[in-house]
Amino acid sequence: MAEEHDMIAVGDDDVSRVQVQKLAAHWGAPAEADWRKLVDLPDVGLAYVFGPHEGMAEKCMALIERRIPFVVEKPLGTSLSELSAVRQAAEAAGVPATVPLVQRGGPTEKWLSKAGRPTYQRASFIAGPPARYLDNANPWMLEPDKAGGGCLANLGPHFVDLFLRGSGEAAARVDSRLSSVLHGQAIEDHASLIITTPEGREAIVEVGYAFPSSPLKRYCSFTSAGESGFATVDSDGTATFTSMDGATEVDKINVDSDPLYDPFVRSVARTLEDGFRGLPTLAQLEDVMRPIWQAYDDQHGGNEHA
Repeated sequence: MAEEHDMIAVGDDDVSRVQVQKLAAHWGAPAEADWRKLVDLPDVGLAYVFGPHEGMAEKCMALIERRIPFVVEKPLGTSLSELSAVRQAAEAAGVPATVPLVQRGGPTEKWLSKAGRPTYQRASFIAGPPARYLDNANPWMLEPDKAGGGCLANLGPHFVDLFLRGSGEAAARVDSRLSSVLHGQAIEDHASLIITTPEGREAIVEVGYAFPSSPLKRYCSFTSAGESGFATVDSDGTATFTSMDGATEVDKINVDSDPLYDPFVRSVARTLEDGFRGLPTLAQLEDVMRPIWQAYDDQHGGNEHA
């Protein structure tokens, strides 16, 4: 970020945190606890909106009011209605906004695309235990009121997006199961979705905080069946594609999602003057989050996120 932009400030509710102080020192930018002071700084050309999902929509609305373009983390709030309100306000005001759905254009999406438009797709992404959020000074991620949900709201959007983007359709039906049995936290540590499109295309998305704390960081695997064949990606990066004539090719790709944020930030800088052309939109995020919030509603027996 510092290579692409002049960093003028960093905000956090607790500016005494070691992580905040290190980042502010690295950027040579002041740390500020009151985000309202940040949006009122003169000559702000871009804002990155991270932090607790509760209050995200309010921050985005303040930026829209000031005509400041922004990057906002998914899920943008704790309900679909908050996201929809921000999307509508940004569109009405002509304020550019984008979202780091960083699996787009990454090695996994590129490999799965060999199968063509997905008829059946499966994504499994199991990250480390929820306690890691206590270790990295983000305890709010374990509080449903502040985070909106657990692994599904946090990890699920990337893989719902891959399927909807690849199929070119929206979700017509969602079946789901959420569980917190493994770690006993207030947020779910495992979630499964079955998404069906109007044409009958289907995706299974499994996400979780069920992998042990380990240098391996996560387990992941992906499959996609389409008109061109069948593609697979395994947790060690082994990737196979079998075409409709039965020929199979094998390769090795990088399945670590962390390196995908660097090219995204550079794309944000490159497209800032062009309204983030080609990057994920809030409307696309809304399509992604609709089945996810529906899953929470179905599991909790009400309209909690409607």
